[in-house]
Amino acid sequence: MSLIHASGHPNVKATHSTTIEITTEDFLTPTGDCIIAISADTACSTLPKDIKSALKAGKRLEITISCGGEADKVIGYGHEDLTLTNPVSMVIRKSDYICPRTLCIRADKAAKDLKRSLVEELKKGKPVKVVLSVV
Repeated sequence: MSLIHASGHPNVKATHSTTIEITTEDFLTPTGDCIIAISADTACSTLPKDIKSALKAGKRLEITISCGGEADKVIGYGHEDLTLTNPVSMVIRKSDYICPRTLCIRADKAAKDLKRSLVEELKKGKPVKVVLSVV
């Protein structure tokens, strides 16, 4: 298990249909419709080694996103081709596309699928907790 701390932002839209992104950057422009959290203390490159190994072995990943008393869970999968080397962000993808920013693929949700009550809390700029659990 790995706990990631981040923050919401007033520009969170969570309307992207295929991805969810969490970034270490401290800003979010209105065009970032997949970004749900900023100022994260972790990116793909800084994930714990045990999480990286499990993802590269194709394990199932449960991602729990919580903010302001609201929470939602996303299920995705690792893949042997994951590099997990991007130092800035993590992207959860519904597709099979893999790049250095990809955390997992074949996810059951994208940003647009997240609970709207959670998205409303994210828009308030409140602290965000993201728990990564390999199962």
